[in-house]
Amino acid sequence: MNIELLRQSIRSFAEAAFSRSGGPGGQNVNKVNTKVTLRMRLSELAGLSEPELERVKMLLANRISCRESEEGEIVITSDEERSQRINLERAYFRMEALIAASARLPKQRRPTKPSKAAKEKRLQSKKRQGQKKAERAQKCFT
Repeated sequence: MNIELLRQSIRSFAEAAFSRSGGPGGQNVNKVNTKVTLRMRLSELAGLSEPELERVKMLLANRISCRESEEGEIVITSDEERSQRINLERAYFRMEALIAASARLPKQRRPTKPSKAAKEKRLQSKKRQGQKKAERAQKCFT
């Protein structure tokens, strides 16, 4: 994955739409379009190999909107701040992080076994616990 190429493609091809944000904020909320909706078509993503793109499609399936004529697009919204510019930057960052995280292949798990010492320690601990309970039982019946 080429993260720099991915970042450039998101900045170039993502379409930003602005609208009024909800929630508290007084009169500012009613007159300023600070909410950002960022849309990115998957076909325009650059910097990902074919298996990485397939992985993104699989993991982000619930975030991808599908239209009849298009392959689909990822939609991100940001309306936490009162500044349109800051919300736009956050949306770009969130889009990049989401795509990069889902494209990254998970580490291959290597099966391991507990060592002999670990097994012995576990058995000793169980034996101590059993002795403790046996001593309690003897105290109750004497």
